[in-house]
Amino acid sequence: MTKHALLLLLAALAANGSDLDQRVDPQLPGLVATYKDLHQHPELSHFEEHTSAFLAAELRKAGFDVTEHVGKYPDGQRAYGVVALLKNGPGPVLLVRTDMDALPVEEQTGLPYASRVRVKNEAGQENGVMHACGHDIHMTVFLGTARTLAAMKDRWHGTLMLIGQPAEERIDGARAMLADDLYTRFPKPDFAIALHDDSDLEAGKVGMTSGPALASSTSVDVTIRGLSGHGSRPDAAKDPIVAAAQFILAIQTIVSRQTSPLEPAVVTVGTIHGGSKRNIIPDEVRLQLTIRAYSEDVRESILADLSRTARGVALAAGIPEDRYPIVTVSDTEVTPETYNNPELTRRLKTVLESAIGPRNVLDVKPLMASEDFGLFGLGGHQIPILMFRLGAVAPAQVAESKRTGRPLPSLHSSLFAPLPEPTIRTGVLCMTAAVLDLLH
Repeated sequence: MTKHALLLLLAALAANGSDLDQRVDPQLPGLVATYKDLHQHPELSHFEEHTSAFLAAELRKAGFDVTEHVGKYPDGQRAYGVVALLKNGPGPVLLVRTDMDALPVEEQTGLPYASRVRVKNEAGQENGVMHACGHDIHMTVFLGTARTLAAMKDRWHGTLMLIGQPAEERIDGARAMLADDLYTRFPKPDFAIALHDDSDLEAGKVGMTSGPALASSTSVDVTIRGLSGHGSRPDAAKDPIVAAAQFILAIQTIVSRQTSPLEPAVVTVGTIHGGSKRNIIPDEVRLQLTIRAYSEDVRESILADLSRTARGVALAAGIPEDRYPIVTVSDTEVTPETYNNPELTRRLKTVLESAIGPRNVLDVKPLMASEDFGLFGLGGHQIPILMFRLGAVAPAQVAESKRTGRPLPSLHSSLFAPLPEPTIRTGVLCMTAAVLDLLH
């Protein structure tokens, strides 16, 4: 590109940014109200019935051709996936995704629009439900972007494919939609983009990572088995609670002593369930884990380490071989790393700088968090994808955290509370500008 052509492009982008401000700002009161409503009515993975219906209805109002219940889980259950198409002449196909599900977290923010939803989990225990990962922000930005682009059809050409994805928190929603012939029933995209709010970044800013951006994730269930007995006679039993405690401590060395320090990896025990009464030694203890890595070799090594450690703990405890632990690696709750296409990242970084200013577009480091959005890019990175990070925290809070060293509430925290208006505004501006560029 010549210098003259580059200057013309930048001038056009700057003018486009000013035009976008005028189109987005009048929507903000309504979008903030939508965000608060979504926040008050969260639904867990696989149960996004009302959330998906709301998205579908709003997209139809905006002029999209909408299909609901796209997605099929291995057990035959239909997913609540939403696909909305807006065809606008010849041109590329662009996929824009939002996730919809919430988390089993009891909200402690004290906000007037805090979630008070409670449900029973698979074990029959009652849990609060909260959008503690910001999917309510994502959906609100998604709707604002859809409405803005529907009103600007004279500025872009091609096919806009909006995806409302279920079950991101269980990392099996994208796979369910692809298993339902997503790319044969609907156009296969030339690009796929998404955003995720960031609990460390100031509202009004976005973060970009080129190449590997998010780690792979694999869910693992471990059942530590023993022999039950009376609490007064531990010698006559084999205590799986003690064995589980030893196992949890032992696997802390998988990352610190069995994985190269040059390879990022995380092993997390998320739940532990065992026992029914304080004076009974139970038969078994059930653990749920996640493992994260950027290398497939490291992932496989960690899985082998988990199995070996579980067996070793049982052997040391004298547990009979027919009661050795059972380690089950999920076939569905697994996702590869998220890889941001470098060329697409460079291209859209320039676009976002023009939309919100160069000082507000930051280069940020990869995270050990995981996402199944990358599956939409298919194996071997066939489809270029990009997920950028959307600042969601009041700048004063970020400054205070840096001054005191006190960490901010993270994603999945019961205290996580995005700053709605500037976060939503920045998200709609950036996502709309990205679409206008890719479908120019």
